[in-house]
Amino acid sequence: MSDEPTGPLKDKLIRTKEKWAQEGRALTGHTADPNKVRLPPGQRLTQDFPVLDLGVQPNLSTSDWSLTVAGQVGHPIQWDWKAFLAQPQVTLTNDIHCVTTWSRYDNVWTGVPMRALLAQAKPFDTAAAVMLRSYDGYSTNLALADIDRDDVLIAHTWNGKPLDREHGGPVRLVVPHLYFWKSAKWLRHITFMSKDTPGYWEARGYHMRGDPWKEQRYD
Repeated sequence: MSDEPTGPLKDKLIRTKEKWAQEGRALTGHTADPNKVRLPPGQRLTQDFPVLDLGVQPNLSTSDWSLTVAGQVGHPIQWDWKAFLAQPQVTLTNDIHCVTTWSRYDNVWTGVPMRALLAQAKPFDTAAAVMLRSYDGYSTNLALADIDRDDVLIAHTWNGKPLDREHGGPVRLVVPHLYFWKSAKWLRHITFMSKDTPGYWEARGYHMRGDPWKEQRYD
């Protein structure tokens, strides 16, 4: 499968977001302490769940879906839907923050905790980062330290219902402490890497990490 999105991409949206990176759109120049302030700098609260993608929403059934894990690991993984649901499950409530400036509080997710995957995959000592790849060809990178946390999970349920296609169903990653472009929709593969490498938006001017409390919107 291609590592670049294919199909009817939202070219105007992509060009616009690249321009935002060039111009530093929405940057306030402020930082905040997440232990003291719930809403990160430059964000606005919404009750909606906006849909943002590159124009491709894979129409995956649970029988079509699988997740593979490879690279700098001692135990590569291949989970179909049955194997995925057989893993430990957690339900977590968190806030999410999109780089386009919206935030949504109190989202309830159910899925496999990332630490359960890490325990099974057994990353090498040389592993420093991961690349997430999606069924639409999207990719994004994360430092290993940013997925080795209790609040990171591979989700199949949002607010008590199976995750909608438009929000990344049947499975997406949820990394609530970083901007939401890091929480890849339609997750299909995780590569463990010895060196951090930019994904789709990171190669187009967005920050390699994406901490909303430090306003790491752009590189």
